[in-house]
Amino acid sequence: METTTFAATDGFPHTALVGVTGPEQTLAVQGDPHSALALASVSKPISAWGVLIAVERGLVDLDEPAGPEGSTLLNLLDHTSGLPFEGEQTQASPGTRRIYSNAGFDVLGAHVAAAAGMEFSDWMAREVTEPLGMRDSDVTGRPSAGYSASIEDLLIFGREVLRPTLVPMALRDLTLMVSRPGLRGVVPGYGSFDDNQWGLGFELKGTKSPHWLSDSFAPETAGHFGGQGSFLFIDRSRDIAAAFLSGVAFGGEHKRIWPPLTDEIVARYGKR
Repeated sequence: METTTFAATDGFPHTALVGVTGPEQTLAVQGDPHSALALASVSKPISAWGVLIAVERGLVDLDEPAGPEGSTLLNLLDHTSGLPFEGEQTQASPGTRRIYSNAGFDVLGAHVAAAAGMEFSDWMAREVTEPLGMRDSDVTGRPSAGYSASIEDLLIFGREVLRPTLVPMALRDLTLMVSRPGLRGVVPGYGSFDDNQWGLGFELKGTKSPHWLSDSFAPETAGHFGGQGSFLFIDRSRDIAAAFLSGVAFGGEHKRIWPPLTDEIVARYGKR
């Protein structure tokens, strides 16, 4: 593993922990790899992995009813259940709009918890963080936005997505495919897009611009960013994953450095 400094973070006024991994091992880290900070919405793809394990075990099914009337587990995972960002009052019929929803992911966690017969946090620890060796992670908060983790643990998770061990590759592939293309929706902090592409718990870059990823990334690049200045991306075209943690509220400084930082990461470590 290389200890490095990323030029794009020069002048960033907050903590800037960065890590890059290939499918087998960590490639580079800036800062303390074991310092655990709030993930905010980067919790969602990790929670989604726990849901996929429940699907693989036959405890739940993607097409079963979950959430508001007419909604399914799949609708909750791809933000088309109709639930708002927060709260219980539906904003649209299921499957008709992409409404980014913390509430939907919290309902998702409760649904899986009922099927598994245990708290969702216990399910996540038993089935995701402990088997993967994510020792710095805390998954006792809200499934939507309440976890904390270190760069090291996010890179472990990134390797799991690149080369899954807890779910079949086919289920991983389904998770990172566009679910219901052509739906309009908002990416918080970046605006509304006519084709707001998402997989199951992972945002897909698509053709969205401006975006937290550089415009050079392939449309199928998957990931998530969080309101506490965090991100995780999975670039299968280059066979790498990368993560960023700052522990402070997302704002203009993050928007300034993230596109050049993600470009710098792939220029230095992307598969050629």
